[in-house]
Amino acid sequence: MSPRFTRTACAALAVAVGLVGVPACKKSKPTESDSPSNSTPAPGPGAPLPGSNPNASGRDPNAPRTPIFGLTDPRTAAMRQLAEGDLRQIGMALHNYHDAMQSLPTAIADKNGKQLLSWRVAILPYIEQDALYRQFKLDEPWDGPNNKALISKMPKVFAPPRTDTYGYTFYRGFSGPGAWLPPQTGPRPRGIRLTDITDGTSNTILVAEAAEAVVWTKPEEMEFAPNKVPPIGGVFGSGTNVLLADGSVRFLPKGFDPQKLALLIQIADGQVVNWD
Repeated sequence: MSPRFTRTACAALAVAVGLVGVPACKKSKPTESDSPSNSTPAPGPGAPLPGSNPNASGRDPNAPRTPIFGLTDPRTAAMRQLAEGDLRQIGMALHNYHDAMQSLPTAIADKNGKQLLSWRVAILPYIEQDALYRQFKLDEPWDGPNNKALISKMPKVFAPPRTDTYGYTFYRGFSGPGAWLPPQTGPRPRGIRLTDITDGTSNTILVAEAAEAVVWTKPEEMEFAPNKVPPIGGVFGSGTNVLLADGSVRFLPKGFDPQKLALLIQIADGQVVNWD
């Protein structure tokens, strides 16, 4: 039976049974068969641009809720492997940036130190996104008229596997005393070198799946202090993927010791964590 005949026959049948024009029969958007069935839907294409409508708590109500992949999702193991691959790609980009610039990236800031764009924008040329990088105005904030229009172009490597979060990412670094990213206020930030990570690159976390997603271009990382570890684990209900400074990825189970996590975030505290 030809496709043309199939469409004609279906239309005739719909008229015969009186179903033409019933809203319930209308499909809004195709979905992948392997997309998570128990995840909370991300904002639709018609939603306001990320960051444009914060609620009283300061959180954008359009941000995706978590976890994306719950404990009972049969595809979780496969999605974890895909997420690990994305994090390794980010890790490779950080290392390639380091080789080219002699330091790890920080937020892109103006001459006064005001942070304008995230380090995720800075590594775009190292994840084969040089054309997108050239569209940014590096002297304009992430929510400026030019840069805000680029939020929807977030590379898939920054999104949970096979999930469209419409410009939000869970992949965030740690900012604060002892972490690899400097505090988000103060003088113009300078990136660290890998040799500054004296605790060892295999014992230091650079990027983790945060508990809350942020606009990928926004220079808003997880604020860290040794006595206040930020919440992680927004993608998988069973734990969190973390990217180490050597480019490897580990999965921390839910309930991972917060004291150990604090040590792993600090680059030079002099204490090596026993992973076992």
